Amino acid sequence: MTNVQNSKRYDLEERTFKFAENCKNFTTELPRSIANNEYSKQLVRSSGSQAANYIEANESLSKKDFVMRTKICRKEVKESRLWLRLCNTGDSKDLEEKRKLLIIESTELLKIFSSIIEKSK
Repeated sequence: MTNVQNSKRYDLEERTFKFAENCKNFTTELPRSIANNEYSKQLVRSSGSQAANYIEANESLSKKDFVMRTKICRKEVKESRLWLRLCNTGDSKDLEEKRKLLIIESTELLKIFSSIIEKSK
C-alpha cells in the first residue's frame, strides 16, 4: 500500500471517529424526553459502531472480511442517519443546524462506504 493510500485510510478512521464524537456531543444537548433518551442511546451506539467497524475493516485478514466490515459500516451509518432524523431538537435553531450537518456527514460517509464496497468487488 502506498503512503497516499495509507494516509487516506487513516483519514477516514479519523473522520468516522469525529462523526461518532459529534453525534455523542449532539445527544447531550437535546431536550430531555422519553423518545429523545431512547433515540440518543441508539444514535451513540450506531455512530460508534460505524467507527469501530471501520477500524476492524482496516485490520481485516481477507478481502471478504474487509468488504463485510465495510458493509456493516454502511449499515450503521444509515441507522445513525435515521436516529438523527427522529431526534426532537425543540425550538433550538442551533441544534437543528447541528443535526443537518450531522445528516450531511452521514450521507457523505454512506457514499464513501458504498464506493469502497463497489470498488472492492
